[in-house]
Amino acid sequence: MSTIEQSYLVGLIGEGVEPSLSPALHEAAADAHGLRYVYRPVDLLTLGRDATAVGDLLRAGRDLGFNAFNITHPCKQVVIDQLDSLSDHARRLGAVNTVLIRDGRFHGENTDFSGFGFALRTGLPDATLDSVVQLGAGGAGSAVAYALLDAGACHLALVDTDATRCADRATALAGHFPHASVTAHGPDEVPGLLAAADGLLNATPIGMHQHPGLPLDTAALQARHWVADVIYRPVDTELIRTAAALGCRTLDGGHMAVGQAVGAFAHITGIEPDATAMRAHFLDLIGQGL
Repeated sequence: MSTIEQSYLVGLIGEGVEPSLSPALHEAAADAHGLRYVYRPVDLLTLGRDATAVGDLLRAGRDLGFNAFNITHPCKQVVIDQLDSLSDHARRLGAVNTVLIRDGRFHGENTDFSGFGFALRTGLPDATLDSVVQLGAGGAGSAVAYALLDAGACHLALVDTDATRCADRATALAGHFPHASVTAHGPDEVPGLLAAADGLLNATPIGMHQHPGLPLDTAALQARHWVADVIYRPVDTELIRTAAALGCRTLDGGHMAVGQAVGAFAHITGIEPDATAMRAHFLDLIGQGL
């Protein structure tokens, strides 16, 4: 069967996923390639289930003919024990956000890290990565820190309010990237760190609609810095707006969101979608308040 004749049934498992933009992005990309492709959210809150149900949902999906699932909070780590194989990157990260179903077996991939790598390449080409300060060392922080190091960052300063988590994350990342220096810091150290840094990445929730505001005192930011955010709702966070007004090069979280979708779609179909068209569609959906 050729790719054009193949049909795809894809789901998204997680909490609060019914408003996700992923169905619209994936289905529009499929339409552009003449593919029959249906993408449906599987919301744990609607089902009254918790993260431990992910294995049962995967197996039910396989039996019903699903080709793949995207996986989001709170299942990215829990799902690993339900899989038959993992990509090297997913294994190192200890997190999966895409499960492919092939010959009845489950294979895990991670397009969170590759999505941010895509964002860097397309949204901040030629950004200097000698020294980067990253705010937030949680789940999203792990993936983007990995992406920064994979892209060639020489020194990565992780900053988090949880000192133990930050130190553990720095140690784990340093083990995967022995060429780089990865250090753990508290929020009070940010001004000094920025003085020697090329760029700043926000991987905290501060800036989301539910958590408005700035994740740091921006007095230490200078026009020479590049500034990136992983938040895409809103896409123009207060950090991105403030940095742009200072003359910084900026990278909004929408670039990573599109990169995640591009990677997942390519894994599922074997076809690389038009990232420029997907970015335009993404911005249109955000502009509509979706």
